[in-house]
Amino acid sequence: MARAAVLGRLSWLVARLADIRDETATARTLILEVPGWPGHLPGQHIDVRLTAEDGYSTQRSYSIASAPAGSRLELTIQRLDDGEVSPYLAHVLGRGDPLELRGPVGGYFAWHPADPAAVLLIGGGSGVVPLMAMVRTRISSGSQAPMRLIYSTRSRDTLLYAAELKRIAVGGSGLSVNVVYTRAAPPGTRGRPGRLDGDRLAALAGPQDAGAASFVCGPTGFVESIADLLTSQGMDPRQVRTERFGPSGGT
Repeated sequence: MARAAVLGRLSWLVARLADIRDETATARTLILEVPGWPGHLPGQHIDVRLTAEDGYSTQRSYSIASAPAGSRLELTIQRLDDGEVSPYLAHVLGRGDPLELRGPVGGYFAWHPADPAAVLLIGGGSGVVPLMAMVRTRISSGSQAPMRLIYSTRSRDTLLYAAELKRIAVGGSGLSVNVVYTRAAPPGTRGRPGRLDGDRLAALAGPQDAGAASFVCGPTGFVESIADLLTSQGMDPRQVRTERFGPSGGT
């Protein structure tokens, strides 16, 4: 039965684009209806396949942005000008159009909402996408696990999920959000723009429980730096889970 379940997740499904939500000038969220979707854990990703009329095919992996919600799935796509797939998904794919995908893929970088341990989420750039799935799942599942999101982004123009994060930040109930701007901060932001260094990380993350888990996602250099800082500040390396992409991310 386990083998059958794995084969099912690796089968290609045909989704339909049900709706679109703009996030920034270069990023948008695709709301997909996926008949036969088996469900997912927050932190997992899917493979997307595009096939041209001449038969040429290419695949890319994208993190799932949404909490589990039946046959609906959300992907947040950051357009890269030299990309092969992201420009099509971010600007050409229209409502009602089909899209081939398979998954969910990955189990290591996944949060289980039944786990009561405290969770520290740290995302750089579009690395916030799978972490947002964890935040949304905590809310939708009613989990009481303490959760803290630290999101590093260049400026307000690159901030994904701006309105939603603002609502969450004032909601309390054991879930906190801190945005770190590295280049230009909006008026009224506390502190100067700058990288997420050791002092700032320690201040935002606060003391960590012995059983706390940390999920770090973003460009390779960012992830390696944050993972090193967390372990140097006393977190058990076994509790630091990472997911990274190259300097330019997926295309």
